[in-house]
Amino acid sequence: MSAIASLFGNDYDADGFRTCSVTGLDVHRSVENHVKLYGLTAVIALAFGGIFAFTVAMTRWEFIGLLDPSQFYTHLSAHAWNLLIFWMVFMEIAILYVGGPMVLGKRLPIRRVATAGWVVMALGAIGVNAAIWLTETPNEAPLLTAYVPLPVSPWFYGAAIVFLLGATIAALPFFVTIWNATRGKRRTLPLVAFGAFITSIIAVEAILGGIAAFAYAFAWRVDLIASVDPGIYRQLYWIVGHGTQQINLLAMITVWYFLTHVVGGAVVVSEKVSRTAFVMYLFFINLGAAHHLLVDPGVSAGWRIWNTSYAFYGAAFASMIHAFAIPAGIEAGRRRRGQGSGLFGWLTSAPWKNPVFASTVFSIILFGFLGGITGVVMGQIQVNMTWHNTFAAVGHFHATVVLGTTLAFMGLVFFVIQTMFRRDLISNTLALLVPYGYAGAMSIVTLMMMYAGILYGVPRRTAEVVRNIPGSEFSFSAAIPIFMVFGVFALLAILGGALFIVVSVASLLFGDRIEDGDDAGLLPEGGLHADGGESIHAIELRGTFTLCLVFLATFVAIYVLNWYLVTQLWGIGA
Repeated sequence: MSAIASLFGNDYDADGFRTCSVTGLDVHRSVENHVKLYGLTAVIALAFGGIFAFTVAMTRWEFIGLLDPSQFYTHLSAHAWNLLIFWMVFMEIAILYVGGPMVLGKRLPIRRVATAGWVVMALGAIGVNAAIWLTETPNEAPLLTAYVPLPVSPWFYGAAIVFLLGATIAALPFFVTIWNATRGKRRTLPLVAFGAFITSIIAVEAILGGIAAFAYAFAWRVDLIASVDPGIYRQLYWIVGHGTQQINLLAMITVWYFLTHVVGGAVVVSEKVSRTAFVMYLFFINLGAAHHLLVDPGVSAGWRIWNTSYAFYGAAFASMIHAFAIPAGIEAGRRRRGQGSGLFGWLTSAPWKNPVFASTVFSIILFGFLGGITGVVMGQIQVNMTWHNTFAAVGHFHATVVLGTTLAFMGLVFFVIQTMFRRDLISNTLALLVPYGYAGAMSIVTLMMMYAGILYGVPRRTAEVVRNIPGSEFSFSAAIPIFMVFGVFALLAILGGALFIVVSVASLLFGDRIEDGDDAGLLPEGGLHADGGESIHAIELRGTFTLCLVFLATFVAIYVLNWYLVTQLWGIGA
């Protein structure tokens, strides 16, 4: 911790505070150092998992066929755990510290606990990777689900439990901060802190489910119990398996509110509406996990229909609120400042040459149009039965956690480099290539995944797919052109991810030091300072309304198309 502070430290007053000249927040040294620590660790996990993104993609692209099928599960597991879990969760702990003590202008309480949480998480992450890599039979490497009764090393379950316990420990300083800030006071948390708080509640639920699932399997693997019920394990697992994705969702939305405000000059059009949407997630969001259990005999048909319809709509409605509120906030804030006229002048005049802004807005757009729409469509019980075990499901969650969450987190990393590490980006041009190049290439990749799954039924989790099915005339050869496009753009997306790592590390090591007074052009559009001017309710949000109509039309078209495709599969005889 001291090494990080000494290498990238800032000037603090006698109490350890400094005022951030970009956001106007009073930031304590303890908060800043721990955000740096967790953020750096997250980027290391991203880099490590990115290596396996290359090997997995080049194997699925059978024109290359990089790996032997017996090695594929090892690489797929390492890819999933490092990018879907470790990169995300380390970043999300940093976001809790930003949304809690940083936004509230407090010290980080129980700092040794925060450091201990990082140590335990790091040990758990290393343990999981070791268990995956050292599995004696490569094709028995534990996948993300690690379903019982498939043989998985007890070391894997133990290390996963250690990581989850570490995340719990790391979150404790955030809860203490919230408790201290609200104890005995009628105080409303700022929206970013409120979003982080709702995220932490869902995280607790997910972690408890994960510990229960992995502890159940661990007890079986070390012979403490004679057998396990696979149905019980699956239901326990998806509390964490889908819950982690909901943590990603809420953390991402919290980052959207924060960065569009400080970078794009956005305002909050309605605190009550945005807070209500966050609260709705508490009641509905994890019910989306039902789509992983639709063929499970342990749940009733009524439960499946309820969770994939009415209950699921509650979470979708909350997301729709944020999908309107955030663009509306950008439009209202910029129009109030006189930045842009006409229908979309507020958007075209936005700071698109700022990699923080570009990463954030591309995350919003691509998550909504590719991840959000496909998530709602896939959540329907009939359509889900044709999607779930195909490559389309893989395309869906790459649209959510890659195009959505990862892009938003990349923008946050660039922001932290400039405002906390106080280092200028080594090259703004190279940094801009990350959101534009990475988002563009990965969008094509996800679309090809969806097309291969929906139109051709290409399965997921297999190293070889473009083959004839033994004993039949059926072949996946028609999907070969789709995989050619997939492979080329997967390479470009991986290069975009590698560029993000290079720019981030080079900026930390070689970027020019930013001193107070030298950052007038750093993030010129926003800041957390209060604005004067007319009420946002006097501003016409016609641009956002038009965008919402476009989104609705796209949603309806994709929804109807998928139901049409279902009718082509399931004919009804006379």
